[in-house]
Amino acid sequence: MNHFLKIRRVNLRTLTAAFAALVLLAGAAGAAKPAPPVDDAELLGLGFKVLVATTTAQQDWVRRMAPGQIRAMQRTGKKYFLYPDPARNQVYVGGPTEYEAYLKAHPQSKLAGQDGAKKAADYRAKQDAAMQKSTARDLSDPYYWTNTAVWVPTWGELGW
Repeated sequence: MNHFLKIRRVNLRTLTAAFAALVLLAGAAGAAKPAPPVDDAELLGLGFKVLVATTTAQQDWVRRMAPGQIRAMQRTGKKYFLYPDPARNQVYVGGPTEYEAYLKAHPQSKLAGQDGAKKAADYRAKQDAAMQKSTARDLSDPYYWTNTAVWVPTWGELGW
């Protein structure tokens, strides 16, 4: 009986080690490759302007931006596209025409956080559909407001 338990422990350890190796290999194969950095000279050639961060607040803001990605931003009704360069404490800023020129040169690129925005839009669309369905159900029930589970205020509660 003791020999049987030893064999079982060895098999369990071998199985665990094989599983761990499989997980590590799968994680390494599925890791996304980072996007290649944007060429600063190319951005300047496309019409982007350089803003140097002079204050500590500006420098912190540049360091917090997503590195290696162009980010959209809107101020005073105008749309801007920013590319941070934290090593030099500067930001490359362009408008829609400069960004369109960049997209023509790099059609595979996308804005920073664009995937998250799509997920949020999908979530809102699902919520809107659910609310419309719920509202239609409530409006089709003639006894909805007489249900005791739903609170309906009286005139006295409304302050009349």
